[in-house]
Amino acid sequence: EVQLVDSGGGLVQAGGSLRLSCVVSGFTSEDYTIGWFRQALGRERELISFFGSIDGSTYYADSVKGRFTISSDNGKNTVYLQMNSLKPEDTAVYYCAARTYSSSVSPAEKRTYNYWGQGTQVRVSS
Repeated sequence: EVQLVDSGGGLVQAGGSLRLSCVVSGFTSEDYTIGWFRQALGRERELISFFGSIDGSTYYADSVKGRFTISSDNGKNTVYLQMNSLKPEDTAVYYCAARTYSSSVSPAEKRTYNYWGQGTQVRVSS
């Protein structure tokens, strides 16, 4: 059974940093994508970053480019999202998600992710 457990959220002042973790288990394929999404109050869940296992490709939304970094530690089965220079507008519930199959559809498509973590709250105060 595939499981994703995300953690690391909290309250931080603007300009501060947090590192989110997503511990994954139960993968049976070497070809998978891990994405980080966020959902602010009253807004749709949006993709902010993803990591592809086959080629190590990464993607960042314009809103976080240059501030957030996605990385993986295969030994710990964990994908991280390092968030620096946080802004109040980064306040949201953050979710990791996995697409555990090969697909020609872009990993930017939220609908293609078949497993989700429970979410971790990030609050950035001004």
